[in-house]
Amino acid sequence: MTAEHEFDEFYTANFAAIGTQIAAYLGDRAEAEDITQEAFCRAWRRWSRVSGYGDPVAWVRTVAYRLAVSRWRRIRVAFAHRRQQRAEPAPPPDPEWLDLVAALAALPPQQRRAVVLFYLGDLGIDEIADREGVPAGTVKSWLHRARGRLAVELGPDEISSTDRTGALREH
Repeated sequence: MTAEHEFDEFYTANFAAIGTQIAAYLGDRAEAEDITQEAFCRAWRRWSRVSGYGDPVAWVRTVAYRLAVSRWRRIRVAFAHRRQQRAEPAPPPDPEWLDLVAALAALPPQQRRAVVLFYLGDLGIDEIADREGVPAGTVKSWLHRARGRLAVELGPDEISSTDRTGALREH
């Protein structure tokens, strides 16, 4: 009898039993079949040695259980990693922030950039003027007009021409 024929008989006689044991161990029949198949593939590659063992079925079963444990560990590590990578849900945006963003969106682009750079970017009038390629007086005019429009949109108590920490102030 050839080694190939001998292995085919061995495989046919033992695959279902080992597969059932691994399925009971893992709780997943499809995964167990993959693992059992891999164990038999490893046995085939070493069949000249494995066939000489006193109990080749025990060798394949041991390999299958070790593969199952390894796969289970990899899955467990992957789940742990995924759980660590899961971002915390972002809190809903602050209604005042949404109002500010909407009011800023209503401004002309130059005024909006000036307000953002001045209040949020902490740039001075001269720095904004250099960045925008306009005289400092133009930036002052943009900021003045923007504050006026924001006061209409947000309410006059929410805007301060001297507060550099932000366009919105709590009262």
